Amino acid sequence: MKEKLYLYDTTLRDGQQTQGVQFSTPEKHQIADALDRLGVDYIEGGWPGANPTDSAFFEEAPETKAVFTAFGMTKRAGRSAANDEVLAAVLNAGTPAVCLVGKTHDFHVTCALGITLEENLENIRESVAHIVAQGREALFDAEHFFDGYRANSEYALEAVKAAYDAGARWVVLCDTNGGAQPNVIADVVRAVIAAGIPGDHLGIHCHNDTEQAVAGSLAAVLAGARQIQGTLNGLGERCGNANLTTLIPTLKLKEPFASQFETGVSDEALEGMLSVSRMLDDILNRVPFRQAPYVGASAFAHKAGLHASAILKDPTTYEHIEPSKVGNARIIPMSNQAGQSNLRKRLTEAGLKIEAGDPVLGQILEDVKARESQGYSYDGAQASFELLARRAMGQCPEFFEVKRYRVTIERRKNKHNQMVSLSEAVVVVKVDGEKKLSVSESMDACGTDRGPVNALAKALAKDLGRYSDLIEDMKLVDFKVRITQGGTEAVTRVIIDSEDGKGRRWSTVGVSANIVDASFEALLDAIVWKLIRDGAKA
Repeated sequence: MKEKLYLYDTTLRDGQQTQGVQFSTPEKHQIADALDRLGVDYIEGGWPGANPTDSAFFEEAPETKAVFTAFGMTKRAGRSAANDEVLAAVLNAGTPAVCLVGKTHDFHVTCALGITLEENLENIRESVAHIVAQGREALFDAEHFFDGYRANSEYALEAVKAAYDAGARWVVLCDTNGGAQPNVIADVVRAVIAAGIPGDHLGIHCHNDTEQAVAGSLAAVLAGARQIQGTLNGLGERCGNANLTTLIPTLKLKEPFASQFETGVSDEALEGMLSVSRMLDDILNRVPFRQAPYVGASAFAHKAGLHASAILKDPTTYEHIEPSKVGNARIIPMSNQAGQSNLRKRLTEAGLKIEAGDPVLGQILEDVKARESQGYSYDGAQASFELLARRAMGQCPEFFEVKRYRVTIERRKNKHNQMVSLSEAVVVVKVDGEKKLSVSESMDACGTDRGPVNALAKALAKDLGRYSDLIEDMKLVDFKVRITQGGTEAVTRVIIDSEDGKGRRWSTVGVSANIVDASFEALLDAIVWKLIRDGAKA
């Protein structure tokens, strides 16, 4: 029989403490729904009463299979648990479970709280007992536990035993400063179990300040802890929390965890891991981290020709799991390091069949190398590479022809007598023998100028005749600029990331001494790739 591991998500509370992150109430509902479908056991919704958003969220609490949990702190000294209005606000949220943070480091008790060590123990005991008396599941978040254990192990153990003896279902050991090493975490977890708190009542909550939060969490599990706390994409204060997007696949797919433990995450839900990660990035308006384990765009990218050649023979030569298990896909990027095996693999994935030894392979490689010497980069622009290859093979349809375009930028005073800019673009295209002129401004609904590239994109997409409907769901999600040479010989490289309603994401590149020209080239490639993928006919 496998042992049960409980997954506790704190994205909506600890994750919201990330600098620059503030979820709206509808966004909290969207995230909670995704977490519930993923199969976590606990969803911590936030701190009721701490801010209007959290209060509104608990008033409209989602219905989840996961145990919905409110977060708060132990009662304050000098008053009873029943008469502490801060604790009452947490209980009034009506959640099945309540997680209270309390001090376990003697230094924090006497310095931060300014109370005696015994008063702190009383606060812990009475608070947990009060939650249990209300018929709720109680969790105790042992703040700074590993630092506290190092400084005064006897008191740290007294504090967590006070919570356990008062009825806490879970005692969660927190590496609040994120500095504890995995081997230390394992030793301390074993010591806590030996002191009388069973492993199936112990949780682990690691921060990532030394980039070891995942390793520390896994070490705690092997030492006996049976609850893991973390956040999606590793959100959290400072350097973040243990990343559940990494932890969950590791627990499901890696030994000894896969054979010894079970979680509430099904194989089917695991295949949606990438989409859950992307959903959170979309909410935060962030570009996904390419090098993220399991779910990053580069997690299964094989650039070197030697690697790609081996991958063709057996993917396990350079992959630790099958990418599809987490909803990801294998990528063979193109660059001036590529060999013909790498090239054929990439062309096959793009649906382009070509025989080994075909002279066009050499031509494509030469084109890639020549253009990269001019400043292009196809390593991060797969869609533009595909179009380059199609053109060499005579398989790139000409849907429309750009006859000319113009961009102007005007500075003028608005009605508030403030100087503002306005970008305007004019694009003339020829579609099915008919010329079409489109004009667009870059001003958004708030009256802010979004720049010349935005104006160009809007004008280009405004009227493409019978192709217009096919690109309605297309949007630009990222725009990266790099100057590849300096001085008067400067060359600008622009990489644009696009996305559509089908969940596809693709990158295109443009190069020119003029940033607008480079951007327009990348925009054109993005639209042409989208039309090809959607089966448009020239």
